[in-house]
Amino acid sequence: MSSTPQLAALTGDYALDPAHTTIGFVARHAMVTNVKGKFLDFSGSLHLDGSDPSKSTASIDVKMDSIDTGNADRDAHLKSADFFTTEQFPTMTFRSTKAEALGGDDYRITGDLSILGVTKPITIDLEFNGAAKDPFGNDRVGFEGKAEILRSEWGLTWNAALETGGFLISDKIKLVFDISAIKNA
Repeated sequence: MSSTPQLAALTGDYALDPAHTTIGFVARHAMVTNVKGKFLDFSGSLHLDGSDPSKSTASIDVKMDSIDTGNADRDAHLKSADFFTTEQFPTMTFRSTKAEALGGDDYRITGDLSILGVTKPITIDLEFNGAAKDPFGNDRVGFEGKAEILRSEWGLTWNAALETGGFLISDKIKLVFDISAIKNA
């Protein structure tokens, strides 16, 4: 797949902008509603190769203690040994292993996601939202992404049976990303 000169100009190293980036998730709760959450403390870097997107890479580190679902009791439970055991496993990491241009503004990045000391591959579908120079002179790029995982594959198996059948929390978790990254000077 050939790239456009515009895309080639974006080649470089970028840092995630935490003030304008969301790393979030959605879990089905009680089989009737979705609970949304996000992580407030993370860092990450991207290497974009606009001429050959397959040479692009991504690396993200998330502080698990920064989980925020809008409910302090739920957040405390998620930090406990029932879920993320944040004292023993303070960081979730993603390291890309493959990047693909799918056509148009669509890309796919595959990599290793580590949670609770367990590392498994995941695939994230990304849409390139564009590039711009912000009012402070920073070159920015934006991507939206999503992936689905089964939390049980990382040892996240705590649950409670419902009287009406089913379980309190879905095994399938939707991961959602809204990424703004600033090109390194």
